Order: sequence, then C-alpha cells, then structure tokens
Amino acid sequence: MLLYRASKDRGFAEFGGWLRSYHTFSFNDYYDPRYMGFRDLRVINQDWIEKDAGFPTHPHKNMEIITYVLKGAVEHRDSLGNVGQIQAGEIQVMHAGKGVRHSEANPSKTEVLELFQIWIQPDTNGVEAGYTQQIFKREEKLNSLRLMVSKSGRENSQKIYQDVDLYACILEPQKEIDFKIREGRGCWVQIAEGKLSVNGQLMSSGDGMAVEAEEILRLKAITETEFLLFDLA
Repeated sequence: MLLYRASKDRGFAEFGGWLRSYHTFSFNDYYDPRYMGFRDLRVINQDWIEKDAGFPTHPHKNMEIITYVLKGAVEHRDSLGNVGQIQAGEIQVMHAGKGVRHSEANPSKTEVLELFQIWIQPDTNGVEAGYTQQIFKREEKLNSLRLMVSKSGRENSQKIYQDVDLYACILEPQKEIDFKIREGRGCWVQIAEGKLSVNGQLMSSGDGMAVEAEEILRLKAITETEFLLFDLA
C-alpha cells in the first residue's frame, strides 16, 4: 500500500518574513486529522530560515528531535551548555528527555538556511537530555542508502530511543536502489530535491509517501535526487 503526500498539500506557515515552513504532518496551528504522523514518526518540517534570523530559545521534552541540514548552516545553543554549528549534510540528534531548552539560528549574513526538522516519539520517557551530531559526506550517500540514525547505533549511525532506521541517499539520474522491507514494518520516503520513482509512483521535491504491506521498495531517480528513507517498527 502506497499513500502519496504531495508537497503542495502540506501545511504551510510563514512568520514575520524570516521563516517559511512546510508541515508534512499536523503541527502547531496546522491540523489535519488524516496526517497526525506515521507510526512513531511525528513531525517532518521543511524550513527555510532567512539570513541572520532564527528560533528563539524554547523548550522540548520527551521527544527525539533530528535536524538534517540541506543548505547553509544552523547555529545551535541549549540549556546543557552546548553551542555549535551544523553544516549542510550534517545531522544533529537531540534527546529532549527530561527537558531541554534550545535555540536555532541561521548565522549567515548572505545565505538562506534550508533544513528538515524531524520528531520521533521515543520508546522511553524521562531519559537524560543530550545531543550528538555527525557529518555524512556526499560520497557516503551517493547511489547508496547511508544509515544515519538507528536504535542500536550500528554502522556508525547516531543512536535514538526508538526502533527507527533513518537513511539518506543522493541518487544520480537513472540509478536504482531496491530496499527490502522487513515483515511488519513500514517506510516513509521524503524527497528533499529531485524526481524519484518509488514502486512506480513519481515523486518530486517536497513530496512524501507512506509504504506499508509491501516487500520491496524500488527507487529510481529521474533527475539527481536527495531523499530520506525512514524504516519504522
């Protein structure tokens, strides 16, 4: 079963000229009971943050929050004393756990920041808050599904408190990848940029799709395509 979610049908919010945000699932003032998440995947927001702007300090609790930077860099500060920048192609995993306050900003004076912010429901509440980050080079993702996040941290991926595997891939035109879906699991495919055929369904920049009760995902790039693949229990 394939459930296609077109980019144009996502929720949209714009704040003060500094932020444009598309919501795959219900978030903040955008509510659609048909799209409350998929399995333990709760949020996929695609954000464009204008230069020298960003989110002021705000709280999170009991959520696994993943930031994947597509263009530019994001500056992160939190109540644990962490300060740093996450560059394009890099991922940050934050365990909100017992509670954390943080801010995210675009430090550039010239470049718009583009990123995915992803929330996953944890399997354990009240863990110690913390965060990690890791860069995944283009060549690691080129024509290959690179595991970035997993429960076990296998294959040099970042650990989260949930049975979710998150892969990133940059697929060149006409290249194909097959992904075997384990019994009882579901997948979500999210396109960052490009055009991709997924089991015969054409997907473009910003599109998403839920996949259940299928044995194989057949992924073929029409143009060079960057996408994320979530494998969920």
